[in-house]
Amino acid sequence: MAKTIFITGAGSGLGRGASIGLAKKGHRVIATTELTSQKTDLMREAEELGLDIEVFKLDITNDRDREQIREYDFDVFVANAAINEGGPLAEVPMDRIRALFEVNVFATLETVQIAARKLVEKGSGKIIFMSSMAGISATPYVGPYTATKHAVEGIAQTLKSELAEFNVKVATINPGAFETGFNKRAAEEKWKWYDEEKNFTRKEDMEKQEEGLKDQFDPEDMIAKMVEIIPADHHKFRTVYPEETEKQLKKTQEERWTMDI
Repeated sequence: MAKTIFITGAGSGLGRGASIGLAKKGHRVIATTELTSQKTDLMREAEELGLDIEVFKLDITNDRDREQIREYDFDVFVANAAINEGGPLAEVPMDRIRALFEVNVFATLETVQIAARKLVEKGSGKIIFMSSMAGISATPYVGPYTATKHAVEGIAQTLKSELAEFNVKVATINPGAFETGFNKRAAEEKWKWYDEEKNFTRKEDMEKQEEGLKDQFDPEDMIAKMVEIIPADHHKFRTVYPEETEKQLKKTQEERWTMDI
């Protein structure tokens, strides 16, 4: 059965790919982008593919932009918009961490509150948080982003219980490391403020951690999984993909219970 699906942060990466993939499956997609240039580009691609996708600019940190959500009727709300930045947590400038929380946690929750009220009034629907493997594990020099996604996990689990009586479902999708450019751009940000003469974290340690970004997964696989899960009526609360990432995270969680300091 075709659904109406509202997706934030659809201007690039997995959100953009999922918007196109869902439209190809016959779903009505309302895709929002942070920037007008992204809106124009997505509209052009949708037209070339002959897809019916409604696209408009929605910066989730902007009050007036968020108000636009109230104008739409939808079955599924996908809170996908996010930013990413890395660096050693003991030294990352606090303004950078606050910026991540503003987008990934506070503004995300503000959009979800609007969507939740609409779905509660409707008496049905689903909210999906695009979380991350970082919402479950903790990797050195990815701390700022990891902290925001851990917060998202707590929000999603709480909302799942609170909205159940209103017939509104809540779930998370937790991608592993996919080659969309999102992770590499985040890794580059720390070099804008890091200074070997002032910071105590060793440059070579951070560079070694970045080497793991050379072998990321094909984003088309993750997009296909999103297209499967987002409109589905029944699935797990948490969808970690690919399977090897799910196994890795479960092993890491077990180790946390026996880890010494």
